[in-house]
Amino acid sequence: MPRTSRQTATSTTQVDDATVCITHWHFEPGQATGWHRHAYAYAVVPMVDGTLRIISDDGEKIVPLKAGVSYARPAGVEHDVVNAGAQNMIFIEIEMKKC
Repeated sequence: MPRTSRQTATSTTQVDDATVCITHWHFEPGQATGWHRHAYAYAVVPMVDGTLRIISDDGEKIVPLKAGVSYARPAGVEHDVVNAGAQNMIFIEIEMKKC
């Protein structure tokens, strides 16, 4: 999958200690995280309804999110995450360093 450059979403680390890293993400429409690989298993907690485009080497998929409906993924996931909606997207990402 081509790795195009997009305007970068704003990330703010809220907690980063020996057990977790908690990051607040704010995306305006079209903004992206940039390509990255997750070193740890992680969970995402959407703060608002929205639509993400998840881009990986396997292709693209559109993922609708609902405020407060969380999901989790294993370590090793490599992707770019883009706000595919018309409104700002906000979520909290929790990486679990130790369980």
